Amino acid sequence: MESQDLGILNPWLRNIRDVYRIHKTELNALSDENDRYNRLIELNVQEQCINLLKTAAVQTAIKERGLQVHGWVFDIKTGRLVDLKIDFEKELKDIMEIYNLG
Repeated sequence: MESQDLGILNPWLRNIRDVYRIHKTELNALSDENDRYNRLIELNVQEQCINLLKTAAVQTAIKERGLQVHGWVFDIKTGRLVDLKIDFEKELKDIMEIYNLG
């Protein structure tokens, strides 16, 4: 987790850097670098799912068609898909006042 200019990748990496910024305390508490990267991956999936839930189209689909959003990570070591079992109601509780679009 180094801070460096990666040129054309910077805009794409900004979202991951934002996830790191939001969860910096938790991530910095992990002494093992591999554990820190794995947790960053999980937190990135969680934050991107939350970003989906902020959109009008997804909120409408949840309301009208019962759409469900899941946070999954593919573990390349085991070849398994891991369900992060994210409690989106809990995660969205404080922000839906701002992002509830209808």
